[in-house]
Amino acid sequence: MTEKKRRRRFGDRYEGRRLRTLSPMTYVAPYIMVDRNGASNLIKDTVVLTDLEDYIAKKRREGLAGFGMMYIFIAAYIRAVAKFPGINRFLSGQKIYARNNVQIVIDIKKQMKLNAQNTTIKLDFQPDATVYDVYEKFTAAFEENRVDTDVSAFDSAAKFLAYIPGVFLKFIVWFLKLLDYFGLVPKFLINLSPFHGSMFITSMGSLGIPPVYHHLYDFGNIPIFFSFGTKRTEVYLTRDGVVDERKVMDFSVVTDERICDGHYFAAALKCIRDSIKHPETLDEPPEEVVEDVE
Repeated sequence: MTEKKRRRRFGDRYEGRRLRTLSPMTYVAPYIMVDRNGASNLIKDTVVLTDLEDYIAKKRREGLAGFGMMYIFIAAYIRAVAKFPGINRFLSGQKIYARNNVQIVIDIKKQMKLNAQNTTIKLDFQPDATVYDVYEKFTAAFEENRVDTDVSAFDSAAKFLAYIPGVFLKFIVWFLKLLDYFGLVPKFLINLSPFHGSMFITSMGSLGIPPVYHHLYDFGNIPIFFSFGTKRTEVYLTRDGVVDERKVMDFSVVTDERICDGHYFAAALKCIRDSIKHPETLDEPPEEVVEDVE
């Protein structure tokens, strides 16, 4: 799928177009709930891993080394965007925008050691991306950033900012927030920023702990933070009254409630759950990609 080119109108931003046909309350809410964290909703859910582990094993036999749950979660979110584009909106300057593409942000440790460096990866996708697209892009990005001596553009920018005295750095961040409010942040900084994107995802499973409810960042415009935890065994009662065990994984989602209403979010979450329950549907592009309202 090629990105649809739209004529940029007054009020649009580099990363998205302003929505002008939403309900009046949707326009008012950002002025009442000014901060992203003050408008956060938190939800936790669980997925059964029985069929998913079979699917993951199949993908690894196909040659997708290291294929795991993270790729399924990301592909399931992108598939939900294809059907419910409202979850890919964002707020800037108290205005609501439809993002031009799907941007996934993830923070990784270059090595699984306490003192190993962290870096951030941000990749662009179109809403018709498959699980193969997700795997190929992220695998390539991981390979580029897995060595401590490798320095990404984000690492270089963070290192530069770290040398600035605190009082001046505070002013720079304030000034960047001011520019961001009016949509004046330079394009190269938007592309570099880990605080601007569709969704931030983090794995607590690699640390052996349950998922956290990670706060949203008030700087930037990411409206969704997704976290998933380690595998665990759950004891449950079958319909026949038999006590049994199964492997499950918990995940948590923190959302900015101002981008769409609860009914819409619920429908999108059900879509994500359906894709995770039937991951084979992520092997092919969606039959249709729905476009957001004007």
